[in-house]
Amino acid sequence: MLLRLPTTVTEAQECLAEGAVPIGGATLVWATWQRDGFPERAVSLRGLPEATAVEADSLGGAVVLHRIDDRVPEVLRRAAASVGTGAVRRTATVGGNIVGSTLRCLLPAALVLDARPTVLAQDRAYETDLAELLAKRHLLLSLRWRTPLASGYRKEPAEAGGPPPLVVATAVHEGPGGERELRIAVREGYDVVGGAAPCDEGAGQALDGLARTDVGALPAEARDVVRGQVRDVLAGLTGR
Repeated sequence: MLLRLPTTVTEAQECLAEGAVPIGGATLVWATWQRDGFPERAVSLRGLPEATAVEADSLGGAVVLHRIDDRVPEVLRRAAASVGTGAVRRTATVGGNIVGSTLRCLLPAALVLDARPTVLAQDRAYETDLAELLAKRHLLLSLRWRTPLASGYRKEPAEAGGPPPLVVATAVHEGPGGERELRIAVREGYDVVGGAAPCDEGAGQALDGLARTDVGALPAEARDVVRGQVRDVLAGLTGR
């Protein structure tokens, strides 16, 4: 297998045009390649500045999870820290987790941050939304988001080999008029549902609003976790 390491977006596009298979940490495909054979050409984005940046409002798609630190919002940092083992986090990438993984532990965090992905195609790099990114399995160049006033993340304990653990991600954003909105995303099984509600008047207002979204149709145990997370993240805003 010939692995290309482009240092510019143009070079990366040329690799894709030549049929190179995108590869991040290869944590999801290595076993399959060992069984079925390796591709002739592969391309990694780890040499692109756009794909390896870690900033307060953006994150590159080739960033390995263990590099995600307190430069980014709490919800995204804690989501990354919850993935697998330390060895996995030193090789798994943001793009691989969101686009390639069935669990997509970073997806709820990206949703509540209202993140916008920039994707790389053979002819251009362009901004899209998370729905298109997942549906078309684009090559993720970077994510950019709105910086929240506060955020939180919780992953429930789960037995190894059992159903995926429940994940609840929350973030509070300020609107142009100063109004506050709480966004939430819940992974229950392999599905992710979300909702948003005003929260200027506190947790009660937010929970009443969320009850009228898809979040309100979750099982009772999941709704209990949601209530706790909503109260926790809004309590952190008291006096602000």
